[in-house]
Amino acid sequence: MKYASLEDFLSQGKAALAKGPIAMIFVEDEVEVASTLRHHLQLGFKAVLALMPDRIGLAADLVDAVHRIPYDPLARDGVPRAVNAINDAAPGIWMYYCYNAEYLFYPFAESRSVGEMLAFNTEERRDTILTFVVDLYAIDLHKHPSAVSLEDAHLDKSGYYALARKDAWNNDLDRQMDFFGGLCWRYEEHIPEAARRIDRVGIFRAKPGLQLLQHHTFNDPEYNTYACPWHHSLTASIASFRTAKALKRNPGSTFDIETFRWHNSIPLEWESRQLLELGLMEPGQWF
Repeated sequence: MKYASLEDFLSQGKAALAKGPIAMIFVEDEVEVASTLRHHLQLGFKAVLALMPDRIGLAADLVDAVHRIPYDPLARDGVPRAVNAINDAAPGIWMYYCYNAEYLFYPFAESRSVGEMLAFNTEERRDTILTFVVDLYAIDLHKHPSAVSLEDAHLDKSGYYALARKDAWNNDLDRQMDFFGGLCWRYEEHIPEAARRIDRVGIFRAKPGLQLLQHHTFNDPEYNTYACPWHHSLTASIASFRTAKALKRNPGSTFDIETFRWHNSIPLEWESRQLLELGLMEPGQWF
């Protein structure tokens, strides 16, 4: 289904927001648009919103499967503005957002739907699921100069760390940490400091007054926590080619990178088990 604008969708497409969870996919370019949309449809989202410029095509089998909304995610504050508008239109609904060439994984994803995961998270009295953006990259950059290949996808098996998040007075914030690693860590000289974190509150329950801020955090401090006060909480991963393709597209970095391979590179197996074993997400109390 296609709409004239985001405002038109919020007016005419209310049925898509009546029952969650919904996925908002922000399409920045033509890279792996179809595979991203199909991946999230298969996870069991009740509605998948493709917010994308008109110039980018959509595969025929997806035209009726997703809600296409004309939108420019690269506009100033484009993603927060859209997320906040959709949040305001559907209070109480579980939502997820990511970009094209990004793929959500969560514990036991091969046998359990995203709705089952969120039902458990609701019982845990959690309104968010913290997601870690795990950088993907192709090893053979001669064959895949954009650094994007589903068949040649690799990730770093180690090199991840966290630092306590501070407030304006340099005090540790309760249950909030800044997470780092992957290509954003290995090539930090090419990445602005504010964009180096790999944590993203990618899954959340909408509520009145909630606002997504810059750098993937919310105006409600509890939404930015990695766990509840009494035990570890479930987390998820977003396997993402976004950093790799940006590093190879940027003239300031592309010639400095002949390969992303290093001694900790391993192939992505496209299974949640692998990310669980690497410690890149955890089930919490969900067994």
